[in-house]
Parts: sequence; structure tokens; C-alpha cells
Amino acid sequence: MSGAAVPVIGDGERRARLGRRLLLEPSARVARVEAVADAVVGLHATDAATVYVSACARLAEPSAAEVDRALYEDVSLVKLLSMRRTIFAVTEGFAPYVSSGAARAIALKERATLLKHLREHLPDWDEARLAETEREVLAALEARGEATTKELGEDVPQLRETMLMSAGKAYEAKQSVGSRLLRVMASDGHVRRCRPRGSWLSSVYPWAPVPQWPDVPVREAKAEVVRRWLASYGPGTVEDVKWWTGWTLGDVRKALADVGAQDVALADGTAALVLPGDVEATKRPRPWAALLPALDPAVMGWRGRDWYLRPEDVPELFDRAGNAGPTVWWCGEVVGAWAQRADGEVVWRLFRDVGAEAERAVAGEAERLAGWLGEVRVTPRFRTAAERALVG
Repeated sequence: MSGAAVPVIGDGERRARLGRRLLLEPSARVARVEAVADAVVGLHATDAATVYVSACARLAEPSAAEVDRALYEDVSLVKLLSMRRTIFAVTEGFAPYVSSGAARAIALKERATLLKHLREHLPDWDEARLAETEREVLAALEARGEATTKELGEDVPQLRETMLMSAGKAYEAKQSVGSRLLRVMASDGHVRRCRPRGSWLSSVYPWAPVPQWPDVPVREAKAEVVRRWLASYGPGTVEDVKWWTGWTLGDVRKALADVGAQDVALADGTAALVLPGDVEATKRPRPWAALLPALDPAVMGWRGRDWYLRPEDVPELFDRAGNAGPTVWWCGEVVGAWAQRADGEVVWRLFRDVGAEAERAVAGEAERLAGWLGEVRVTPRFRTAAERALVG
């Protein structure tokens, strides 16, 4: 209606939504990890520990075995190199949309980059040989059922060929053709990671072939990704959506139009968007605390973070590449950091006085976390100043 006032959604409402929609308030916790993955749209999976700790923070009964079931027994969670060129674990039903809307475009770029490096370092390689190698890998996996990259190198010897990357620099490293190619094939949805060899923190894992997902038109897929993001994270700005997806501004605006996103304003007057009609106030959750891992979807959900994270705390909680470390939350705001020491103790530090109730709740969450971790020791892949200081 012309001249109608744009609804305003303040910081308090946003924090209430965060607690309930991202399943962090205890009464919002769920029984199965698939419900967690859908609630947060996708679990960050660049660091193996993040999937487990993020999921268990939102499960009524935290259990690494429950996450294992979804990832490796039922295979109802799928890991894809997708939004922002980040690995996400998404539900099997959502995977075709993520694949078409984000992963395939990244796989094309990854394949082009790999082919460029192969031509530079290994002159015998060309597009035809790369395609033939992919076919041989899939045939070997069909025969074996599952295999690590090293094991596949026994059947497909060219996977063992290496390239010296960034020669002469402090960070030069040898990379095998296999390590690069399997990553591309996973982004294309041809293979998946299986249960790691070792603990759930291990980065040594076999691969297995996967059935091809239904073909979803790219525009439809992008709209579904944005629809789910708005349902969980809205209100958000166009910049938030662009940052989270890693898409062009044109693709973001087209997807927002396709879902009929409704204009709202944030507390400071900034223009933002929600799904149509999603402007009603959320029932305020009871006070809640959470200990979330590095790269948790809550802390990485928006580009604009001032409403839940003080700018002065960012240097303590993020590394130089923008990766978030372990965070302590109280009622929708980041208020501190936590870490696990070598003896298994979960330790934490608050950045400001948030009261005795908050401290008791944080202590309870630390005890809950240490209880289900048991003998497992979690060290974030991306270390931050606060986490290092707590470990001591």
C-alpha cells in the first residue's frame, strides 16, 4: 500500500529470533541433527569439529553418535563446498538446491583452476586426461565401495602425481593431483566424504560415490537458498545475503525478488528484508547461554554483526582471515570466549560483566559441553587470540 510505514525490527527482536530460530534457547533444542542443519540452513564443516559442537549445542541430548548417524550411516547430511567457497553440511533434501545454486559454479572454477595448475606444472595433463581420470576414479570407487585418496592412487596412479605450489615462498607446498581432484568431484556432487579413519576429528577420510541429485534450475535453487536464509536469519540486509552466499549482487537481488522479500527497517534505520509477513514479534525466550565452536553458523550468519557482537571484541574472537573462534553467548549476544585445555577442562572468559545469572548459565553450558566431549580434545583449526590465551 502506498505510503505504508515500513515495519521496524529492533535488536531485541533480532536476538530473540536468533535464540529461537537457531535453536540456542534450551526449549528450542531438537532431537535430530537433520533438524539442526535445516534450522541453521547449513552447518559449517570446514573444521571437522564445528559440525559436531554446533549440532550438539542445539540437540536436546548432545551426542557425537547422533551426528555420525546422519553423516555416515543414514547419509542424511551431505558436505558440499558451496556458499562463500566454504564447506557446509546440509540435509539431503536441501542438497540439490545448494548444489545447483552454489556448489556447481564453485566446482567449475575449481576445475578450471586445477586444469590451469596441471598445465603449468605437469605438461602431460589436459582437459581430456582430467576427464578420463575422473571416470577412472568413479570406476575405482564403484569397485571398492569407499577409499581414501591414497588408496585410490593405487588404482589410478596419476592421482599420485604432485605439483609444487607457491615455489620459493615460505608457504610453498606439494599438492597431489588426487587431493585437488577429489575436492572438485565432491563439489560436483559425484563423491562424498565417508566416516574418518580415526576419531570424528580426523581429517583422514575415505570417499564414496553418490547417486546424482535431481536437476534443479539455477534460479529456482538460488531462490530456495535465500528463502531458507531469510526464514532463519531474517531480517538481513542485501549485504548480509550477498556476503553469506558469496553471489553477485545481481543474483542476490533476483533471488530476493523471487521469494517476494518484504522491506523492513533495523533499529538504526538500515534497510533490511524478511520473508513476506514475517514481521510479528517473537515470544521472548527465557535467558539462555551457549558455548559455540569456531565458525558456528550463529556468529558467521551475518556480515553486519554489531547487534550481537561488540566491535572491540572482534580482534579477540576472529583471526586475520575473518574466521570466528569459539564464542560464549548470553541472550543473543557474544559476551566471551571459551577453549578446551589439554586435560579436557572447558575454560571460559567473559569480556564484560553480564551478571551472576549469566555466569551460572555459562558454567552450566561448559559442564554440559565437557560432559559429552568426554575424552575428545577440540583444538580449532583457526586459532584466535582469546582461544590461545585461555589454553595458556
